[in-house]
Formats: sequence, structure tokens, C-alpha cells
Amino acid sequence: MSKRTILGVLQTNRVKTAPDIQEVFTEFGCLIKTRIGLHEVHNSACSPSGLILLELIGDESQINAMEEKLLSFEGVIVKKMTFSEFID
Repeated sequence: MSKRTILGVLQTNRVKTAPDIQEVFTEFGCLIKTRIGLHEVHNSACSPSGLILLELIGDESQINAMEEKLLSFEGVIVKKMTFSEFID
């Protein structure tokens, strides 16, 4: 049975946390199948917050380790969905 995990990563201060978040994404890059970044952009400025959606595949303990690292940063909120019955 295949599993797919979706992580929603909300950064409340993108400018401060983006380098650290990117470092975690690089460390666990082999788990990331799909990455989508969403943030508000206006004519005058970019939003200070941002939402990143990750589709993850692979070892559950590694996915949990990635989630824990992301949660260690101030101003980062992570929500997780796991689809345990997925048809390939």
C-alpha cells in the first residue's frame, strides 16, 4: 500500500525564515515529489507570509524528521495530511 503525505508549511515571516526553510527542503529533497509556493503579491510589496505545499513520498520516519525540523522555527506552522490508501 502506498502512502502520500501533504505538508502545508505557513511562514509568518518569509524574509526571516526562508533561508532556514530552504535548507530543510534541501536536506530532505529526495522526499519532495511536488512543491508549490503561494504568497500574496501586490504592486507595492510582497506579503511577509507565505504558504508552501509539499507532496512527500518515502520513509515515514524521514517525513516526521522533516516536519519536526520545520516546526522548530519560530513563526512556522505545519499541517499534515496523510493518504494511506492511494492507488498508484
